[in-house]
Amino acid sequence: MINSSEFTVRLQKVMDFYDETASSFAEKIGVQRSSISHILSGRNKPSLDFVMKVLHSYPDVELYWLLNGKGNFPKTNTISETPNSNLQIQSEDSQEKPVSNSDIEKIVIFYKDGTFKSYNP
Repeated sequence: MINSSEFTVRLQKVMDFYDETASSFAEKIGVQRSSISHILSGRNKPSLDFVMKVLHSYPDVELYWLLNGKGNFPKTNTISETPNSNLQIQSEDSQEKPVSNSDIEKIVIFYKDGTFKSYNP
C-alpha cells in the first residue's frame, strides 16, 4: 500500500533533483498541471499511469523507491561493465552461448521478497 504523504515527499524530491516546477514536471511526463497539484496536496493518490509516466520520463527513478521508499534515488548501477566483455547464458539444453553486451537490453533480478533490481548495460 502506498503511503500518499510519503509518496508526495519522494515526488517532490524528484522534482527538486531535476530542478522542475510543477508545471514543467507535468509537461515533461504528459499530465495536466492540476494532477501534480492534487497529488502533492494529498487530494488525490497517484494512478498507475501517473507512476509509469514518471518512470518513463525520469529513468533515474526506481519504482520501489518511488512507491514505498525502498531502494535508491537517483538510481545506482551496481554492475560494473567492461568493454567488449562477453557474458555466458545458460540455455535449457545446457549449452553455453556467448552473448555480447550489445545483445542485452535489460537485466532484471527478482528477489524472493517480491522486490527486484533492473540494470541497463
